[in-house]
Order: sequence, then structure tokens, then C-alpha cells
Amino acid sequence: MVSAEFQAAADQVKDLTSKPSDTELLKLYGLFKQANVGDNDTPKPGAFDFKGKAKWQAWLDNKGKSQEDAEKEYIALVEELKAKHS
Repeated sequence: MVSAEFQAAADQVKDLTSKPSDTELLKLYGLFKQANVGDNDTPKPGAFDFKGKAKWQAWLDNKGKSQEDAEKEYIALVEELKAKHS
């Protein structure tokens, strides 16, 4: 179960006035999935699914991180992005 603070941060990402970089978005995605699901144990996407592979790898990069730590890192990253993109 995710915290109210995490849910608020997830909602605030939608309100950024400028779009974060692809790297920032992938980091957000990986932390979000780790916080909500845990370790990535899904099969790797196909060779020509470039977007899917990037997202899969971003999630895999957080393997072994506790869901609580992923939540904290996600919230901290959203705060950074709000300062940069609001």
C-alpha cells in the first residue's frame, strides 16, 4: 500500500508546466513501479520495442530496493522536478 505522500507526489507530476527529460521520466517510472509492485520479474520486451525495453530497464535498475525506499526516492525526485519544471 502506497502512502498518501507518495500518491500526492504522483498526482503532482501531472501538474508540471514543462515536460521532464526522457531520462527523468524513466527514473520516475522505474521508482513508481518499484514502489507499487516491487522487483521486476516480467519478461524483457522484444528487440524492436524500444520504449518498452527502456521502461523495463528503468524498473529493473531498482531491483532489490525496498518499496519504501523507492517511495522516498520517488517523492524526492518529484520535489526536484517541481523546482525545475514548474
